[in-house]
Amino acid sequence: MPGTGSDDDALDVSVVIPVHNCRPYLDRCLTSALVQRVKKEIVVVDDGSTDGSGELLDLYASYHPGVVKVIHIEGSGGAGRPRNVGIEHAAGRYVFFCDADDYLGPEALERMVSVADANGSDIVLGRIVGHGRRAPVSMFQQNADRVSLGDSPVYNSLSCFKLFRRELLERHRIRFGEGMLVGEDILFSVHAYCHAGPISIVADYDCYHLVSRPDGSSIMQQSGSRDPLAWLAMIKEPIRLMARHVEPGPLRDHLLRRHFRLDVFTQLGTVFLESDDVRRKEIAREVAALCDEWYTPGVHERLNTIDRQRADALGDIDRLVRLARIESATVRRRLTGLRWEGDRLVVTGAARLDGITRDDGLTVVLRARHDPGTELVLPVERKGGEFTVRLDVGALGSGVWDLRVAVEIEGVIRLGRLGADRESDLARPRPRLVGGVVVLPYFTRDNGNLSIDVGGHVVAVPGAATLIRTRWALGHRLLIDGEVTVAGTAPQAAAIRRIVWRERRSGCERAERVVPLPGGGFAARPAVGRLAPGTWDAYLELDLGGPPARFRIETGATAVAAPRRWWGAALMRSVRPYATSGKGRLSAVVKRLTAETLVKRLLR
Repeated sequence: MPGTGSDDDALDVSVVIPVHNCRPYLDRCLTSALVQRVKKEIVVVDDGSTDGSGELLDLYASYHPGVVKVIHIEGSGGAGRPRNVGIEHAAGRYVFFCDADDYLGPEALERMVSVADANGSDIVLGRIVGHGRRAPVSMFQQNADRVSLGDSPVYNSLSCFKLFRRELLERHRIRFGEGMLVGEDILFSVHAYCHAGPISIVADYDCYHLVSRPDGSSIMQQSGSRDPLAWLAMIKEPIRLMARHVEPGPLRDHLLRRHFRLDVFTQLGTVFLESDDVRRKEIAREVAALCDEWYTPGVHERLNTIDRQRADALGDIDRLVRLARIESATVRRRLTGLRWEGDRLVVTGAARLDGITRDDGLTVVLRARHDPGTELVLPVERKGGEFTVRLDVGALGSGVWDLRVAVEIEGVIRLGRLGADRESDLARPRPRLVGGVVVLPYFTRDNGNLSIDVGGHVVAVPGAATLIRTRWALGHRLLIDGEVTVAGTAPQAAAIRRIVWRERRSGCERAERVVPLPGGGFAARPAVGRLAPGTWDAYLELDLGGPPARFRIETGATAVAAPRRWWGAALMRSVRPYATSGKGRLSAVVKRLTAETLVKRLLR
C-alpha cells in the first residue's frame, strides 16, 4: 500500500472519482475537488471511457501534477471496480468517494476532516443536497460529533458519498461489490458501518451535491436500475453481511428496519402496481422469503402501519394491491375556514384520498416541529364532506406546531399538511394572548401550510410599548412611565419583565428592573447615568411563553425629559434622552468629558 510519509507531509484526503463517459460533467466535479482547502490528492479512475473523458483527465493531471492522479482501466460495467482501484492507489488519511457527475461544496472536506480529527471519527456524513434527485434528509437534522448506529438514523444512508478513515477500510478489507449494476455502495457502506467507531455528522453545510443528468444516462436514472426482483436479489447480501457482524437483538432489529422499510417493502408500492399479475406474485414471493429469514417481532414493532400490514398480507395479492393503491393515492385536503371562538382556534376543511370513495376515520394531528415524537391527535366533527376541529391552544406547549390531517382506511393512516390549498379569501386569524402566552397561527413561507407558533419562536410578536412621560429623579435616574399592548390586548402584569438598554455600536446591553402595573402599564427608574458612553436604545422585554419578546419603546419628543449634565470624579457626564426620527423611539446619548477635554472644546 502507498505510504503516508511523515505527519507533516501526510495527505488528509484521497478523493476517489470513478469516470465512465462523463466528459460534460468533469470540469465542475474536478474543480470542486481542486478548491478544497485540505492536503489532498484526486484519484480518478477512467473506466474505459470512449467520449474523450480519458484525454481530458490526462490534461488535468498534466496541469496538476502530484494532485490529480489518473488510472485508466478497461470498462468494468459498474462503479465498484474503479472505486476499488481508487482505494488501492489512495494515500490519504481519509478517503472520500465522489461521482463524476456530482460535485462538492467548497468547504466540504475542510469541515468533515476537522470534525473527524476532533472526534477520532471513522465515518463522517456531510449533508447531501439533490438537484433533480432525492437526497437523504433524516440524518441531517443537526450536527453531531459522535453517534452510534443504534441511536441515530445514519444507517438510512447507505450511499458511499461520505468521508471514511482509510485505516478502517484497510484493516477490515472493506471494498465495493464488483460486477454489480446497482447496490455496490450498499455492500460497502454496510460493511464500513459494522466496523466503525465514532460516526460524525456535518448537517449545517451543503457538502455534497447529487446531480441528475439531463440526458438520463447515469446508471441510477436508467429504468432497469430499480427492477424490483433484481433489487430484492441484490439486497440479500448486504443484509447477510450485516447479520454476520451484529448479534440478534435491538441493534440488529434497528438496522433490519431500514432494509425492510427502504429496500424490501418499497417493492410492494408503486412498482408493484405497475407490474402484471405474474410479476406481482414473484415480487411477493421474494419479499416473503426475506421475511421468513429476517423479519422479527422487533422489526415488526419498529415499522409503520402499512408495512406491518404488508408483512401480514404476503399471501393475499389483492390485499397488497389495495395497500399499494392506498399508499400511492394523493391526500386531497383543503382548508375552508379558520377563526377564533373564545380561546379555541376553529379549523374547518375537507380531506380524502384521491380515487378512493370512503375512509374509516379522519383526525387532525398537531406535531411539535422541534420534537417530532410529540404530537396531539384530535377528533373532528364531520358533516358531509367537511370536518371541523376546535383546538384548545391553551393545552399546547411552547413551540411551533404543524397541522396535518390524517385519513385512515383499512388500518392505514395517510397524513397531509393542511393549509397550502385553501379558500382564496381565507386570512390567518389575529394573534391572541391565551393564559399569558401569545399564540400566533400562520401560514409557512415555503409551502403556505398552517402552523401555530406558541410563544413567538419563529413569528414576530405584534405589540407596542409606548412612553407616557419621563422625568429625572435623584441618582440621575430617569423615571419612566409607559404602557404596553400585545396583539391589541394588555398583557398580564407577570409578563412584563424588564427594560433593556442596548448600545447601538457595540451591542452591549444593560437590564433594569421594571414595575408592572394593572392594564398593561409599567414604571421604571433606570440609572442611565451609569451607562457607558455611547448611544443606547430602550426596549421593553416581556415573557409571553417563548423566547423573550422585545419591543422598542415608542415615544414623542414631548414625553422625553430634557438632557442632564453633572460633574463627578473630575468628569462631566451628560445624558440626552431623545425620540429617534421617523418612528419616534426612546434612545439616549451618554457622554463623559474630562475638564481638559471640555476646555479644549471651548477654546476651539
